[in-house]
Amino acid sequence: MEWLERNLQENFDLPHKNPSEEAQRRWRSAVGSLVVKNRRRRFRMVADLDSRSQNEAKRRSIQERIRVALYVQQAAINFIDGVKNKEYQLTEDITKAGFSINPDELASITSKHDLKALKMHGGVDGISKKIRSTFDRGISTSDLDTRQNIYGANQYAEKPSRSFWMFVWDALQDMTLIILMVCAVLSAAVGLASEGWPKGMYDGLGIILSILLVVMVTAISDYRQSLQFKELDNEKKKIFIHVTRDGSRQKISIYDLVVGDIVHLSIGDQVPADGLFIHGYSLLIDESSLSGESDPVYISQDKPFILAGTKVQDGSAKMMVTAVGMRTEWGRLMSTLSEGGEDETPLQVKLNGVATIIGKIGLVFATLTFVVLMVRFLIEKGLTVGLTKWYSTDALTIVNYFATAVTIIVVAVPEGLPLAVTLSLAFAMKKLMNDKALVRHLSACETMGSAGTICTDKTGTLTTNHMVVDKIWISEVSKALTSENSLDDLNSVISSSTLSLLLQGIFENTSAEVVKEKDGKQTVLGTPTERAILEFGLRLEGLDAEDRTCTKVKVEPFNSVKKKMAVLVSLHSGTYRWFCKGASEIILQMCDKMIDSDGNSVPLSDAQRKNLLDTINSFASDALRTLCLAYMEVDDFDDDADSPTDGFTLISIFGIKDPVRPGVKDAVKACMTAGIIVRMVTGDNINTAKAIAKECGILTDGGIAIEGPDFRSKSPEEMRDLIPKIQVMARSLPLDKHTLVTNLRGMFHEVVAVTGDGTNDAPALHEADIGLAMGIAGTEVAKESADVIVLDDNFTTIINVARWGRAVYINIQKFVQFQLTVNIVALVINFVSACITGSAPLTAVQLLWVNMIMDTLGALALATEPPNDDMMKRPPVRRGESFITKVMWRNIIGQSLYQLVVLGALMFGGERILNIRGADSKSVINTLIFNSFVFCQVFNEINSREMQKINVFRGIISNWIFIGIIAVTVAFQVVIIEFLGTFASTVPLNWQLWLVSIGLGSVSLIVGAILKCIPVGSGEASTAPNGYAPLPSGPDNI
Repeated sequence: MEWLERNLQENFDLPHKNPSEEAQRRWRSAVGSLVVKNRRRRFRMVADLDSRSQNEAKRRSIQERIRVALYVQQAAINFIDGVKNKEYQLTEDITKAGFSINPDELASITSKHDLKALKMHGGVDGISKKIRSTFDRGISTSDLDTRQNIYGANQYAEKPSRSFWMFVWDALQDMTLIILMVCAVLSAAVGLASEGWPKGMYDGLGIILSILLVVMVTAISDYRQSLQFKELDNEKKKIFIHVTRDGSRQKISIYDLVVGDIVHLSIGDQVPADGLFIHGYSLLIDESSLSGESDPVYISQDKPFILAGTKVQDGSAKMMVTAVGMRTEWGRLMSTLSEGGEDETPLQVKLNGVATIIGKIGLVFATLTFVVLMVRFLIEKGLTVGLTKWYSTDALTIVNYFATAVTIIVVAVPEGLPLAVTLSLAFAMKKLMNDKALVRHLSACETMGSAGTICTDKTGTLTTNHMVVDKIWISEVSKALTSENSLDDLNSVISSSTLSLLLQGIFENTSAEVVKEKDGKQTVLGTPTERAILEFGLRLEGLDAEDRTCTKVKVEPFNSVKKKMAVLVSLHSGTYRWFCKGASEIILQMCDKMIDSDGNSVPLSDAQRKNLLDTINSFASDALRTLCLAYMEVDDFDDDADSPTDGFTLISIFGIKDPVRPGVKDAVKACMTAGIIVRMVTGDNINTAKAIAKECGILTDGGIAIEGPDFRSKSPEEMRDLIPKIQVMARSLPLDKHTLVTNLRGMFHEVVAVTGDGTNDAPALHEADIGLAMGIAGTEVAKESADVIVLDDNFTTIINVARWGRAVYINIQKFVQFQLTVNIVALVINFVSACITGSAPLTAVQLLWVNMIMDTLGALALATEPPNDDMMKRPPVRRGESFITKVMWRNIIGQSLYQLVVLGALMFGGERILNIRGADSKSVINTLIFNSFVFCQVFNEINSREMQKINVFRGIISNWIFIGIIAVTVAFQVVIIEFLGTFASTVPLNWQLWLVSIGLGSVSLIVGAILKCIPVGSGEASTAPNGYAPLPSGPDNI
């Protein structure tokens, strides 16, 4: 046992995430080719490292070409086209559709950054006229088909899906099955020559039919699995973008984009098509994915080219689409690269290791079996007729011996182990998709079951993200806004000039906007915080509806580092006004004045500053998010300078209510029961964070709440003492989250899951063992860096991922326990029988049927068990823990010994014990051995549902897959024994012998119950993932 675990640790240990190529090649080398029956099938769900490195070289080559085109424009045009001027013709189709520019010409203007050609066509305005699009109304939905026909669809060329027959072909590549088919053909040929038609065909035909059955069942299982992955891949590609069409704002799939669409871009978006900048603020584009250049590019009307596949790093803008799909550089890049496959998961690698080690043992046993059978045969032949006389029956005997040895290899090499992981993960991922969790990487689902820490955001994950302004401080007065008359009360205590300033600050300094939907209704779009403030402003506006229009001169969008946003507007008087809004403490520090009750700007005294901090803390203690709004008058400004950091006048403090989601408190409690520590990491005020954390049950008596700046200032030694106690981190930067994750993984060897929604969360999501991006609030950049997308942004969904992760791990352990038991019994019984009697009791056809029971059908039955509540009452599996536990070895050895004793007794004394007489007594006993062996596996499969608890029937009724497979196995076993004896070398059994077979099999349940009462080492209950108490107590623990 120890040598097996040591071998797995040395050669088959892979990190949960981002494994090195060296580690990946090491385990491939350790597997070798000697005991791999079917490389195509075994390594189908494993990364093709050679293909991946070729892709990377190809990507770098294409990126270099694009970089030259982007940064050395004219040289690139000459280099790519080979000509200086290319004539583009307007075809009849284009002019008939009402367009005035060739699709290739339009695409080349953007892809080559051709300012000269753009000016020749009248700039962005001229292009918009030529493609019949307007900046304010967009395109008409009535001509979508025409645009797709002329300018193309926004889709990339993909390789076709694999058909069912390709999976059949893959299953036929099994080397042992090919050898068996050759043996079957030889057997049939020799049989026909010696015994004639049809009797001589039976043995060979039986093997061929068994092989076809195994191949078809395998192919059907693999094909269904591929369909599940295909469906999940399609879900991953569902990306939506905001566009303006027919004068209204709409949310559409990026694959429905057409040339002429007006696209709205914001921070974190991936640009879905090539286009031209119309207008926007501080738009920074990251082109590294396309060109390899790490420096972001500033986009403006002087430099309006935006390329598909790039990412919005900062700012917001409107863009007009000029090229889609295969006419973009990104489309050509994507279609050129064939996928190198997804990284294998740690469990897949471990089980490849188990399969390799067991396979080598099986190979030795198979070779010994064949050698022993041949030696006995030659000795008997030499003693009877001599070695000089050979008959066709001798050849048939040798072929059958060889077929038996090969079939032992079929059974002994547990090829299904690594494939069972894929099957289980596919099943879990499908179920999680229905439960609002989209798993992007296979390993994440498996790894989440080992998570010991979850670092979660507050807003939208623990809370509902449905925000409203609940309280406001303005003009030295604090008001609650919960009653119907609260707005009238507010209006009565503030002057008209203050109200006008407040509304101007709300409407001008916002990233939210009021848009018209398809049905004509108006709605507010933007982040929940921005929506809440804008909606409050719209309600307040009815009280003071004077014109407050002014021109925006400069915009600094909100980001999580500065924790503020600012806008500069020009006033009618010719002066300018800065409005700044953001985290309350930060904005208050920037203010040296405030607006008093008379609407005048007065200096901010220390006493007033203290009162304002008390107000902020009061709001925060009521679990409200706090934001401040301030302004500053200036006569002039510098285009290149950032907004001022002092000299502002405070207008108001907002208290925004965001209730805790229903079920979060129970979910956090479930985490604690499961040994998972939940830590809240938020950018909010510490008092708000503490109030929410206490409400959720995250902040406990022994826990610490700390602010990001304090955490940042700690030394590594201080962090080592501090981090285990941290339950809340407030006013944190994305870098703080990254530091926390790195230290939890490095210092404490924790398996860490992290949630994130912003672009700046990408490094932490990438660093964590499991990155969880929010599906609603999350940016495309965050989703791309994540392993799992939480589609409903709900913390309870994250717990569900952990439940399924644990289910996958434990289900695979159950399957390994079941399969290793079959391996040991089949190997030993055939080898011992060959040594003592000179024949194997289980024929090739019978062993192929047993192989299917334990491989494909066993995986389907045990690897698809849904999670139960008990899984969240045990600690997570820590890094480096043994996969095959002492509990499993106890069950494997105990059941194997029982089965070997029973089958041995039947083999060597069955005729005497059961009083079986007659000419066919040997056939009856061999059939009884086969039948008893199969029923032992059927009942052991039921036994394997619970590795530690005695009650193995709990939840079995609700698992229709398990019941169905057991029923099919039993039904087909009856058919084999009673009707297919000619092919399977069996004879029909009477009802008494059927009862004996079923009875001997069912005793496995009693043996299993006795085994589970045997303790397997100290500390098992507290440390092993599958252990409870050594002896069960009470009905719930049985």
